[in-house]
Amino acid sequence: MVQEGDKAPDFTLPGAGGTEVRLSALAGRKVVVYFYPKDDTSGCTKEAIAFNGLRREFEATDTHVVGISADSVARHDRFRAKHDLAITLASDEDRKAIEDYGVWGEKTMYGRKFMGILRTTFLIGPDGHIARVWRQVKVDGHAEAVLAAAREL
Repeated sequence: MVQEGDKAPDFTLPGAGGTEVRLSALAGRKVVVYFYPKDDTSGCTKEAIAFNGLRREFEATDTHVVGISADSVARHDRFRAKHDLAITLASDEDRKAIEDYGVWGEKTMYGRKFMGILRTTFLIGPDGHIARVWRQVKVDGHAEAVLAAAREL
């Protein structure tokens, strides 16, 4: 499990819109990497819209936002179009980055246990190390808390 102070695991993933998302290409900038369970579900939609709504403020702090789920690029493209999202979304269908960051685990919903992506956010400093980690994220106010941390970094 990745902890604060650790070197952020690099990844190269296909991105929405036919792009490639490579963490190492963002070296020297702050990067928010948020892992979320599934496009177009209520909590994930709310989280994406919140990060997207603060996009200019993140850019003003030289912070790039990347959302990662195991959804396909085609699903990301539909999600972005439906909600007019401009933030970067990356597809990790083989779950390599998801597992490298330690965000695959047991979840419980309506009394049923299953494996899935644990909603987690990492703030990576310009030096490539994890500056902050938010686990078991509650969506309300989360994007604003991450922005405040990015401003302080």
